[in-house]
Amino acid sequence: HPHAARRLRASFPMLDWLDLPATAADPDDIPAISLAEDAALREGAFRLESGNGGRIAISGGPFSGVIYGAEELIQRRARIVGNGVEVESGVVEQEPGLTYRTWWNWDHSTNWDLEQIGVQEIGVMNPYGKPPDGFLKDFKKCVDFMSMHRIAALVIFGLFRDNHGGVEAAQELCRYANERGVRILPGVANLSYGGIYWEGDHPYNLGTWLRKHPDLAASMERPIGFQIPGLGFPLSFPRSEYGLSGCPSRPENQEWMAEGIAWLTETLDLGGINIEAGDYGVCGCERCAKRRAEREDAARRDGYAESWSHADMADFFPRLYNIATSRKPDLWIYSELQWDNLLDSEAHGDFLRVLPAGGIYQHTLNHGYWDRVKSELTAGYVAHLPTKQNVFRCQFACQWGGDTRTERYFFNGRIFEAQARKAAETGVDGLTVWGEPSPFHASVELSYLAYARFSWDPALTWEQFVREEAAPRLGGIDAAGRFMALMTELDAQPQLASGRLRAMRAETTDGIAASDEGVARSWT
Repeated sequence: HPHAARRLRASFPMLDWLDLPATAADPDDIPAISLAEDAALREGAFRLESGNGGRIAISGGPFSGVIYGAEELIQRRARIVGNGVEVESGVVEQEPGLTYRTWWNWDHSTNWDLEQIGVQEIGVMNPYGKPPDGFLKDFKKCVDFMSMHRIAALVIFGLFRDNHGGVEAAQELCRYANERGVRILPGVANLSYGGIYWEGDHPYNLGTWLRKHPDLAASMERPIGFQIPGLGFPLSFPRSEYGLSGCPSRPENQEWMAEGIAWLTETLDLGGINIEAGDYGVCGCERCAKRRAEREDAARRDGYAESWSHADMADFFPRLYNIATSRKPDLWIYSELQWDNLLDSEAHGDFLRVLPAGGIYQHTLNHGYWDRVKSELTAGYVAHLPTKQNVFRCQFACQWGGDTRTERYFFNGRIFEAQARKAAETGVDGLTVWGEPSPFHASVELSYLAYARFSWDPALTWEQFVREEAAPRLGGIDAAGRFMALMTELDAQPQLASGRLRAMRAETTDGIAASDEGVARSWT
């Protein structure tokens, strides 16, 4: 467990650390920490036992449990006293409340290394404008945070681009993340979104494929484009190769996607794959219309109400799922079931029962629809869905919701708390949110910490979260309350009177004057 050992050494540098082989007996005269996987525990679960003559034993479930146990010791159970470390005796056993705790990012708008040119904050058909090494700089910092705070998986759309390292950079990121207990899931759309390889001269890039086989292109029902409910400005869909789609009824395209998933699974040390039908629109050729006719109503797509086909996913996903899991059975395979239809029984008809039981099915919620789900979704309804492992995906509290400002810098902690609780109450297995902006911004950091804590433990109280996470970063309970009140007030309205802004600045200046450097940084 090299990363857990590395974190212990870095967190307690006043100690002299010695390595012992796993088969060696603990020494009698000095404290010892053992790190061991326990296959009987769930993924991410851990047991931390301290006492017994200075012995500490950390055992964890597969992939991430030992790392989470080490972080529990570092962040909550150990206290530096002089030149030593004091740990209270006892046993701590924890396991994740929501199994699937995932971030969902684009490559071009993930900005964790802030000393780079080429920063972007929104868009789905964007070129990558940072230097070639910017991809790994951003995403390694992102993975470090996820590992420290028990965020299990990261979906990346745009994982593969020639101009930020292609396969080599993607593989390096996978290795880095695996060592830290974070699953990397390439974002893949069936015959859209670039296919398997988002941008570049590669056999599994959709543009490359369709240039060789132009007769296999889709005949789209309408031009690409849609508007997200609750977003206060129109989205731009520029004409480019990023917008190409292939016809899903053509056997040649079906075989190409299957071969691409096999290549992907065999090439990278993946944690999973996010496979969706794409939301650019639907091929309207005669073959596609006939194939879908008995299962879904094409009129549902009138007026841009829907930009996808559930029948396409039902026809493709089982085969792609089986190809991936036959090579790596422990992969997390997500399937996007698109937006604002979780409560719609027609959208989740019996024909979706062909979807594999082991898949993870993602229900995207825009802000207005979340208000419905919050009040209407029941555990009984979830239990009768044709899909058995379901997660929420929050398509707001990020750049994709709000007025003319971006919600990605808002304080979104209370939203993530509410969604984690609703998931746990109704039997939903996970929560996916966006993790693109850097936690250098205190509002973002607190939002991420709330997501991490409440998705791990949906029974956690808000007061406990403030006491354990916000107060140490902001100068105490009262200071944390004032800081969150200021954030909430700023988020609630696009303009404030100049007098009120000056008063807020005065409070902020007081916070910056705090003697603790970390607290001053947060207030800044």
